[in-house]
Amino acid sequence: MAAMTSGLTIIETPSPNFDERGAPVSILVLHYTGMQTADAAIQRLCDPAAKVSAHYLVAEDGTILRMVQEDKRAWHAGKSYWRGHSGLNSISIGIEIVNPGHEFGYRPFPDAQMSSVIPLVADIKARYGITRGNVVGHSDIAPARKQDPGELFPWHSLARLRLALPRPTKNLMDPGWTDAGFMLALERFGYDVSDQKMAVIAFQRRFRPEHIDGEIDMECRCILLALLLPKPQGDD
Repeated sequence: MAAMTSGLTIIETPSPNFDERGAPVSILVLHYTGMQTADAAIQRLCDPAAKVSAHYLVAEDGTILRMVQEDKRAWHAGKSYWRGHSGLNSISIGIEIVNPGHEFGYRPFPDAQMSSVIPLVADIKARYGITRGNVVGHSDIAPARKQDPGELFPWHSLARLRLALPRPTKNLMDPGWTDAGFMLALERFGYDVSDQKMAVIAFQRRFRPEHIDGEIDMECRCILLALLLPKPQGDD
């Protein structure tokens, strides 16, 4: 059965893996499926034994499946933290984007797929008043465990539509933080920094994907400072 949401055709594909929410939605989390095929991912997300699910899945051809209703809590984030909140399933909506991921042949996200992801994100963000800074990747909220949707995900396509934060490129200044100072700033921005190197890697994967080494350098400091300012500016 297909339903319409703000002009999008959505195929109802219910998963049994959900429970009740305990708080209002304020975060949108983007994932990749990380499995060899879309069918394998759908089967797992619908398998009661797997105990995982997401609200939506977007196939590479742009097909959108709704697996859990938005007023229910899907099980997509796991152990997670962002901007003072932990256990983010209760306050988030999760979108799984079909891609084999780093384990099975990570590849760019097709235009047809992004042509569905972008309006879906826009619709959800608008309806819940989610801030750009709370549209995040799984790796942002679980840096020690996850790397999706990964460095090939076109965050810039969302940023230019004000659906996510841009990579800052304008008026960059090096605050000269020590590494400890950088970590304090990274925690202030939102990350769980208990595993410091993995937190830096997650930050780089999101905001400097062309060079991911876990090392704090001048460019990282400049980008993070700009992100902490009220209106970070980028080319997108």
